[in-house]
Amino acid sequence: MVTVLRADGLRVVIYANDHMPAHVHVFGDGEAKIDLAGPDGTPVLLWADGMSRGQVRRAVRLVTEQQAFLRQRWEDIHG
Repeated sequence: MVTVLRADGLRVVIYANDHMPAHVHVFGDGEAKIDLAGPDGTPVLLWADGMSRGQVRRAVRLVTEQQAFLRQRWEDIHG
């Protein structure tokens, strides 16, 4: 597990031994899994557990704002 970003009380991680499609796990009070490029090319929430709606919104917004950076980090880790 590699922490690639911290912001707004959230920690964004990419697991080194994870699978496609490119996605991140965001930890706050719980965890959310967000696909980095959904059908229209924007990040999509796959699931969330233990996070408030507000925290989920912040997580999706953060991943959307940092999408290019996070996609590059995914490539750096997974090739």
